[in-house]
Amino acid sequence: MLREISFQPGIAPQSSGSVLVSFGRTQVLCAASIEEGVPRWMKDQGITGGWLTAEYSMLPYSTSPRKSRDSTRGKIDGRSTEIQRLIGRSLRAGIDLEALGSRTLWVDCDVLQADGGTRTAAITGASVAIAMACQKLMKQGKLTKSPVSRRIAAVSVGVVGSEVLLDLDYLEDKDAEVDLNLVMTGDLEFIELQASGEESVFGDEQLAKMLEYGRRGITQLVAKQEEILQSL
Repeated sequence: MLREISFQPGIAPQSSGSVLVSFGRTQVLCAASIEEGVPRWMKDQGITGGWLTAEYSMLPYSTSPRKSRDSTRGKIDGRSTEIQRLIGRSLRAGIDLEALGSRTLWVDCDVLQADGGTRTAAITGASVAIAMACQKLMKQGKLTKSPVSRRIAAVSVGVVGSEVLLDLDYLEDKDAEVDLNLVMTGDLEFIELQASGEESVFGDEQLAKMLEYGRRGITQLVAKQEEILQSL
């Protein structure tokens, strides 16, 4: 069963599209901003269309004890780098970059409160923020058709005490024997599947059950995404 899921749109009015997404006590502010032009490497390589890139950070007060800012340490930690790369490549699977035109979609995911599943909440919320940003481009007459090709959602699944659980909170994730993060489209096609045994192993039957739970969760999340977007 999913934790209580909510989307609060328009939380960052200076962005092109934004939403505060909550998975239980986990809260992530996702904002999409559109910049005219593309990175220089695209121009140098003669690549047409647009680009989407993501940044992810956990605010100092999102955890206990306090987490130091990356700027204080002078570099982004390895975990944040891994997660923002995951967010970027997951979201690019839901965008027709050619249809976006010569623009860059910046996606910022800031964790306000962390209680497990921050990366899955970020991906799910950012998909909504991107749809809002592209709707704004259409209203401005800069696009005639939305470049959003599909909804993207993500959810965690794990095995805790030999029981398969969906959408783990921090305590459940900490004690999990197997941990799986699933990123899928609204049509239940795979984008990314990260599964690992935490000092444990898992077989085909257990994996099949985790994927079954994950698909159920993705279906519910996409339905909630559609509900909030249709209400705008």
